[in-house]
Amino acid sequence: MSTTSDLITAAALFGPFVAGSAACAWTMRGYATDAAAVREAIAEYDGTRTDDTEDGSTPPPEREPAPDTAPAPTARLATVLPFPTAHARRAA
Repeated sequence: MSTTSDLITAAALFGPFVAGSAACAWTMRGYATDAAAVREAIAEYDGTRTDDTEDGSTPPPEREPAPDTAPAPTARLATVLPFPTAHARRAA
């Protein structure tokens, strides 16, 4: 094989990998910013959640009691209909 065909084969095999790696790197560059925003939002939520109980205010109301369970309905079986076989055609 010639050098040109080797280069074309290498480009065909490794080209998609290189392009995919570049696309992956491009999308991952915003990860640190997104992760920082998520951490900040979680910290804000945790801060407001713990502040409610630490400052002496009343805790959130208790959960409401579970509803009374109704008895399970009795299982009714479907009516079985006879399948007409007297005039059925049979495959040849």
